[in-house]
Parts: sequence; C-alpha cells; structure tokens
Amino acid sequence: MATRKYEQRLRAVSAEQTRRDVLTALEHRLTETRGAAIGLEDVARRAGVSRSTVYLVFGSRAGLFDALARDLWERSGLARLTEAVAHPDAREHLRGGLRAGTEIFAAMRDVAAVLFAMSALDPDAVGGAIVRMEDHRWGGMLHLARRLAEQGELRDDVTEAEAADTLWVLAGFESFDALYTGRGLSTDEVARRLVATAERSLCT
Repeated sequence: MATRKYEQRLRAVSAEQTRRDVLTALEHRLTETRGAAIGLEDVARRAGVSRSTVYLVFGSRAGLFDALARDLWERSGLARLTEAVAHPDAREHLRGGLRAGTEIFAAMRDVAAVLFAMSALDPDAVGGAIVRMEDHRWGGMLHLARRLAEQGELRDDVTEAEAADTLWVLAGFESFDALYTGRGLSTDEVARRLVATAERSLCT
C-alpha cells in the first residue's frame, strides 16, 4: 500500500512538472515570436515531450492557451486582486482592484501584449482564451459597479451601467499599457492615475 501511494505521488509530481514545462515553453515561444504562428510541435519539442502529451495534458490547443492565461494571472498576483475584491468597503475594492490589476499586467506585460495581439489572428485558441479572460473581467466590473451603487459611492449623474463601462476601460490592458509602455510611467504611477481617474469620474 505504501509503495502504491509513493508511486502515485511520483506520477502526480511528474504530471505537474510536465504541465509546467509545456507552459514555460509556450510562454518563451510567445515572447520570441512576437505574434507569429506557434505550432504545438515546436512547443512540445522545447518542453521535451511529444505532441500527443501536450494534447493529453491540456486537451486541445485552445485548452493550452486557456491554461497559460490562468497561470499568468495566478503567478502575477491574482491573490492580491482576490483580496481587494473581498474588501467590505466598495471604495477600497475599487482602489485595491485597480492597483492589483496594474501590478498583474506589469508582471506579465510582454506575454500579455503578444496574446492580445494574436487574439484576432488566432480566434479559436488564443482569441478564445482572451475572450474568456475578458468575460471574467467584465463580470468583475459589473460586481464592483453594483457595490459602489449599493454603498452610495456613485455620483448622482453616473448610472451603474455607466460605471461598469468606465471601469471596464480603466481596468483593461490597453489603458494600462498606454500609460506603462506608451508614456513610460512606473507601475505605481499608472495605478495612481487609474485610481484617481476612476474616483473623479465615478465617485462622490
């Protein structure tokens, strides 16, 4: 029994290492190609596994890009964003969420830029991953706008729907990158300006 459990643990460790190797290979390939087409054969070779192993672990090409998107968010600071969302004060949720989102985008900026650029060229795999990620983000904006309205934090001339749309723009990668890369601002300064813009535009 002890031997069987040990073997099961080894297989689990090996499977997780394989998963990590493939995701790392894909991430490196994305930053190298800067938007060029990426084949699973190349990713598999770089990870030291067969193409069939990639399909076995991730199910499909789309599943691989979904896994990479989730992995990037988790490694780049999803815990901080989750903590901000859980804050009982909606205004602090707004501030903490924009700061955490800015830090996440800064941490994964190069890969994220390639993924967003590739989404239109590869709508089934990369595009699907981005759409699902953005759908989740939109749900977060609706939730925050609703909380701000419920706690009386929205200005009288701002509707809940308008607040959600404004938050959607301010919390997006494009807004972050326009300031971070386009204007050369630091992560802290980008977060400060986004928070200030959100509060001035939406809050009492």
